[in-house]
Amino acid sequence: MQDKRLPFIEEKEIAWEDQGGGVRRKILGYDSNLMMTVVEFKKGSIGYLHKHPHRQVTYVHSGSFEVQVEGEKHVLKSGDCFFILPELGHGVVALEDSCLVDVFAPAREDFLAPKK
Repeated sequence: MQDKRLPFIEEKEIAWEDQGGGVRRKILGYDSNLMMTVVEFKKGSIGYLHKHPHRQVTYVHSGSFEVQVEGEKHVLKSGDCFFILPELGHGVVALEDSCLVDVFAPAREDFLAPKK
């Protein structure tokens, strides 16, 4: 599994995928070992608590979020990041219009599956 656009990817050429509830996502690039996405949230939008077998590091590109990891809440702002080990419960609430950059290892194959 590998993104056919590699090695150079221009973000402006990637369509947004509506995730519902004021959230939209672009998959910037991936292979079987790694994936990068950008996710925009409208103020008040929620990335509901969930967990997965992937490692994840998330960079707050703009705005601010209340981030919850395993029941602990923390406010993160532009320039901050958080790291998620496999199977840790986590979620976010956008405190203003905001944007995250997520990196997953291995890639989130579920993000590539056709929509049902």
